[in-house]
Amino acid sequence: MEITIVGTGCTKCKKLEEIVREVVGEQGLEASINKMTDIKDIAQTGILMTPGLIIDGKVKVAGKLPSKAEVEKILKKYD
Repeated sequence: MEITIVGTGCTKCKKLEEIVREVVGEQGLEASINKMTDIKDIAQTGILMTPGLIIDGKVKVAGKLPSKAEVEKILKKYD
């Protein structure tokens, strides 16, 4: 699974990365976790507000910081 954290480095973006890494570790998932910080690249995803979460090329979260439980639910579908 390929996970992309979308954001310019704000506090919420960093927290999203922390949550995602924690959930991936807890669930024992095989995942590549990347960060997208370039404004031009972010604009091409259709995400207008950060943070954002893209899994396997599909936008799953945009414009809000999901809870750990929400991230667990999203990633469980890819287990």
